[in-house]
Amino acid sequence: MQEVIIYCDGCSLDNPGPGGWAAILVYNGVEKEFVGGELASTNNRAELQAATIGLQALKRGCTVKVVSDSQYVVKGMSEWVAGWQRKGWRTANGDPVKNRELWEALLEAVKPHNVKWEWVKGHAGHHYNERCDVLAKEAALKFKAGVS
Repeated sequence: MQEVIIYCDGCSLDNPGPGGWAAILVYNGVEKEFVGGELASTNNRAELQAATIGLQALKRGCTVKVVSDSQYVVKGMSEWVAGWQRKGWRTANGDPVKNRELWEALLEAVKPHNVKWEWVKGHAGHHYNERCDVLAKEAALKFKAGVS
């Protein structure tokens, strides 16, 4: 299987507000950027979309390392989601899981791949994380300005 690294980040201005996301795929030294956003988002929604779009961009099953500064995404996929599914998409205290449709889309995007989730501290000088942050903010600003 091909080995790919996906770096991803999302942001929301005013949280909730205009949101942007970015994913950078790195394979054999080649980088490809994916950027987008929406008018009404939250930071967590944008983070989930960044990871999902990065995985959906892969044409065939791969060994993938997804690197994100979002503990919501990393812990969600590596620790929490199986429990939410067992409990009928309810949290430990019985509340409905927020962004369920995005979690389900991410779970679908993961299926053809062997995925490892890795957290990286945000705004700490990590090259790809910083680049994704800039791209995500630019996308959110475009939606805020009405230029999608």
